[in-house]
Amino acid sequence: MAEKMWAGRFSKEVDDRVNDFNSSISFDARMYKHDIMGSVAHATMLGECGIIELSESERIIEGLKGILADIENGELMFDPTAEDVHMFIEAELTKRIGDAGKRLHTARSRNDQVALDIRMYLRDEIDNIVKLCESLIETIVKLAKDNMTTIMPGYTHLQRAQPITFAHHVMAYAQMLLRDRERLLDTKKRMNVLPLGSGALASTTYPINRQRVCDLLGFDEISQNSLDGVSDRDFCIELANAISILMMHLSRFSEEIVMWCSWEFKFIELDDAFATGSSIMPQKKNPDITELIRGKTGRVYGDLNTLLTMMKGTPLAYNKDMQEDKPAIFDAVDTVKLCLKTFIPMLDTMKVIPENMRNAAARGFINATDCADYLVKKGLPFRDAYKITGTLVAKCIEKNLTLETLPLSEYKAMCETFEEDVFEAISLETCVMQRKAAGGPAPECVKAQIEYVENKLSK
Repeated sequence: MAEKMWAGRFSKEVDDRVNDFNSSISFDARMYKHDIMGSVAHATMLGECGIIELSESERIIEGLKGILADIENGELMFDPTAEDVHMFIEAELTKRIGDAGKRLHTARSRNDQVALDIRMYLRDEIDNIVKLCESLIETIVKLAKDNMTTIMPGYTHLQRAQPITFAHHVMAYAQMLLRDRERLLDTKKRMNVLPLGSGALASTTYPINRQRVCDLLGFDEISQNSLDGVSDRDFCIELANAISILMMHLSRFSEEIVMWCSWEFKFIELDDAFATGSSIMPQKKNPDITELIRGKTGRVYGDLNTLLTMMKGTPLAYNKDMQEDKPAIFDAVDTVKLCLKTFIPMLDTMKVIPENMRNAAARGFINATDCADYLVKKGLPFRDAYKITGTLVAKCIEKNLTLETLPLSEYKAMCETFEEDVFEAISLETCVMQRKAAGGPAPECVKAQIEYVENKLSK
């Protein structure tokens, strides 16, 4: 077992149970690439500033690159007894190049080193999540383009409300996902600040060049307070929050798919490759993917709550509590990526059943508002038109008719203002096509929504 770096201060070995409890390599090993990249930049700066010999800097960099190559080609395995990924790489470097490896940690602490690694790791993961969001948005746009005139009921309170198109419905999720994308990119902006150089908490007496490291690693700026640089994880919390909102949107979409593929709706049918069966009921075709996404949304909310609770009582500066940031944020990242990677092809391969959507729209009196508007356009006050139409709906229910099949004589019995043209005014096609206000369900409006989304994605 490797000697602890604080061994000089202690007179006895740390209990094995403490070592196991204290170790983080089981989950922080995934940051090996970013740890090595950060160390290469740090060693470069140390050599350029004359803090260590230039020849030592070059040996360190060469050794680090060798370690990276060996990890990635499977020739070097992580030591599970190492305390963390930082100490594993430093110990391996020293084993390979001797005492020069011990100089790498000059002018830095693990406190600012881990703060650097996790920022670098998460900014790359944000890019990955953003790409998946964009792919999902593109899938939604494709679905919308194929269903511009597919009429369906729009709902409030899960009651049929007004006629819309399936394209209009799914494009609502495209707008939500655009905001999710923007939140992720905004989070990355605030995350992209270099903490290295903060030291343990009070920077360093060495004449380091933080801006040089900042430039080498592609950060936008350096942190302005060394205590803040090592002691906050608000960037993890902000990312977990953005992911939680994204998961909430996926969960809502999943809930609708669960309903839509049920026999009670049968608006869509999932591809066999993205559904499961029952162990006992041979007729079943279950939407397990969407149900799991709903469940995993709660898991991600838990990750966010873990981070918030972990940080709420920690005084400045670094505390060991903050080691728990990585399992929580890594889990949130892994979960949302897994959900997106599965949801996208499921949505892309599902079959839309337009006739069932149209039939549901026809049976729900969802053109009642348009019937009232017909009277308003003829000069009646809206509240009077509302009452007349409500009475007509009640009459239709009593006679097992719809507004489309109710005879004109019944209309005129309620109000002489009604004429034959009422049937054109309340047809579902008219109801949808005439909703031309910006953002509405008319095909020309949905086309504008699609163009807006595609323009956003191109930037």
